[in-house]
Amino acid sequence: MSSEQNKAIVRNYLNEIVNKGNMAAFDSYISEDVVFNNAKGFKQQYPARMQTIRRAFSDYELTIEDQIAEGEKVVTRVTFRGTHQGQFNGVAPTGRKVQWSGLAMDRIADGKVVEMWHVQNTTELLQQIGAAEPTAAKDSG
Repeated sequence: MSSEQNKAIVRNYLNEIVNKGNMAAFDSYISEDVVFNNAKGFKQQYPARMQTIRRAFSDYELTIEDQIAEGEKVVTRVTFRGTHQGQFNGVAPTGRKVQWSGLAMDRIADGKVVEMWHVQNTTELLQQIGAAEPTAAKDSG
């Protein structure tokens, strides 16, 4: 498949599965044996992960900021947005609008994602809902 086709696969799964919450589309885009951050079992764990996020941020949305592909690999820089309307990470709803960044590198084979390496700036999110202290240096004097 071409780099452009691989980018389209990633864009489509991010839209269908992440943004729309369409778990029925999972098998269309993601391999049964997908490896997520060097671990198996992603397919079984993902619905619960998304349910936790959607309960806390019911208007949760991912925006693709940049996307680069070479061969089988697609790198996508994203921004997540939502309103903190449910408990998350032990923090009661704050009603705050939040946004945080993420980066995904996916490997495509035979038209499906077979490997995923994803990171999110969860510290950025936790700071916005008051669950973590800002990391900027504090003035001591």
